[in-house]
Amino acid sequence: MGEFIEERLNPCMRIGAEADDDFFTEVTMTAGGGRHVSLWNGKPYRVFNIDYVKDQQDLALEVQSLFYRTYKGFAGFRVKCWIDFTTALDGVSAYTATDCILLKVSAGVYQLLKEYGRDKPGLASIGRPKRIIYKPVAGEVAVAVNGQVLPPAQWSVDTTTGRITLSANKTDAIVGISQAAQAVVDVGTNSFLVGESVAFKDVLGMTQINGLRGPIVAKPDSTHIQVDINTTAFSTYTSGGTVQTHPLDTGSDLLTAGCEFDTPVAFDSAFSTQALGRGIFDVSGLRLVELLNP
Repeated sequence: MGEFIEERLNPCMRIGAEADDDFFTEVTMTAGGGRHVSLWNGKPYRVFNIDYVKDQQDLALEVQSLFYRTYKGFAGFRVKCWIDFTTALDGVSAYTATDCILLKVSAGVYQLLKEYGRDKPGLASIGRPKRIIYKPVAGEVAVAVNGQVLPPAQWSVDTTTGRITLSANKTDAIVGISQAAQAVVDVGTNSFLVGESVAFKDVLGMTQINGLRGPIVAKPDSTHIQVDINTTAFSTYTSGGTVQTHPLDTGSDLLTAGCEFDTPVAFDSAFSTQALGRGIFDVSGLRLVELLNP
């Protein structure tokens, strides 16, 4: 791909505009009637066929301008797909922070995505299809870990790449854990804050707490944190273990997110106009193709 203009094409399209999703598959039929299918790319691939009717000034300032500035298909831009612009299951309802499990890129960095058909089982071999979200809408992203919504101060999003970056991981060795309705954890002098959540791993004795996450509800003193996990019925803590703010990326301790998003596209047709009347022009058969790696 060439370059990308972080600009959304105004979606004031005529009724009858189309947005089609497809997959890169190849079917080979044998002489005996066998059907062999190859899936070249498991990501959905979107194509828009749109028509505009605008006055001459609007046409020159918006659609035609973008066509020329992107050199037709050399550079990409954003478009809103009105039937699929949120990570909600139906694509149009309000998103939530627990919509989709994110793809881990590196320590503390995750990629936004949307998983389709998640209300039904996927294929046993490759699961359900996912669309990588490269162009989330600014101010329209929510993030959670293990179902607990993270305040915006604990993460950031790059709206040009769709990558979520968590604040620096806080981790400390555990010295002791109480058996209580809200466990008091001795982690020595620490920088944890009330409102942050922590996950437990590698604990001996009180092994039931491994993999669990809970919010910090209090700091009784400089070396203890009180976590909203009921350990009353757990085994007695003996030794070892750590707590950390970053996801464990195992079991249920996974980073999830939801958002509104645009589709990155490029022009894939000539710019054809027709005069409908004095100062009114029709742009018809304008084809846009999704960029799978903008």
